[in-house]
Amino acid sequence: MTSSASMSPSRPDDAPRPRRADAERNRAKVLAAARALFAEGGDSVSMDEVAHRAGVGIGTLYRHFPTKEAMIEAAAQQRFGEIVEYYRTSCRETAQEAPLEALHLLLTHIGEVEARDRGFASVVEGTLGSEGPPSEMRADLEAELVDLVGKGQAAGTMRPDLAGADILAITCGLTAIVHRRTGDWRRYIDIVLDGLRSS
Repeated sequence: MTSSASMSPSRPDDAPRPRRADAERNRAKVLAAARALFAEGGDSVSMDEVAHRAGVGIGTLYRHFPTKEAMIEAAAQQRFGEIVEYYRTSCRETAQEAPLEALHLLLTHIGEVEARDRGFASVVEGTLGSEGPPSEMRADLEAELVDLVGKGQAAGTMRPDLAGADILAITCGLTAIVHRRTGDWRRYIDIVLDGLRSS
């Protein structure tokens, strides 16, 4: 006779968890709303406004993000992760044959993102400091840039004293120019890339 335990189709741990999927969708909606609202209104945006824009209850928002600072940090990490993903999907292959062109693509993308999100970027800096959120994604991007620089140096197109950390510093300069409107950030990229070329 088959036991009732053996007739069970699966363990409880194997069962689908629709609540978790719903929670992930709600979290994504909150972050999208937060980024849009902060880009529009800066630091004056309230948690209630974010919940309303996201179409969730204020209790749902607080379950995901107990403080405004936690929400800002998560949104900043999400945006940084998108930049890393852009490099991997749109620049990494180009880097195989044309590292400087790949770097130009990345820096231009960062400039466009920062120009579009000036209000949000200001909120992030005011909340988390100029370095933004510490995360594995920053290390991931630096690893990609180390690889990019290595390819450029092996091809003889990038100066031999260049390091991946130098490129991160260049991105910091780029974002500062965009946020403070202190110059033409596209011209900054062109000048920087000329300086990175091997003589």
